[in-house]
Amino acid sequence: MKTAPLPVVAVRAIIVDDDGRVLVLRRQSGSTGAGGWCLPGGKVDYGETVEQAIRREILEETALECEAAKFLFYQDSPPFEPGGMHCVNLYFECRCRGALRLDHESSEHRWIAPLERAGIDMVFRNGEGLSMYWAGRLHE
Repeated sequence: MKTAPLPVVAVRAIIVDDDGRVLVLRRQSGSTGAGGWCLPGGKVDYGETVEQAIRREILEETALECEAAKFLFYQDSPPFEPGGMHCVNLYFECRCRGALRLDHESSEHRWIAPLERAGIDMVFRNGEGLSMYWAGRLHE
């Protein structure tokens, strides 16, 4: 009997600029989610803590150094279709420094405010995560 694959743990960075906008990356053609926008992040490697993973992913994808990462919430993302990937996304609000430089996975970046979110095609259910983040900020 074949067993279902286990959920994958992933981290997502909400990096906010001085104007309160969030960094999003456009996925390069040929990569998973090609052409869509997402938050910096990715899968947690075996033997790695989630804090190590968020710092590594930010550095790899943006060349920014994460100075502080505050856990916000998780998002359970079961597959849309049988056999698809089931992710548990851990969202962190991150303070970073350095000069932004994209790696091979991304073709461009934008800083977006809540009202600009509607015009952005988000992948990996990151749009839902951003909506949760901004809704929480309204209640602080």
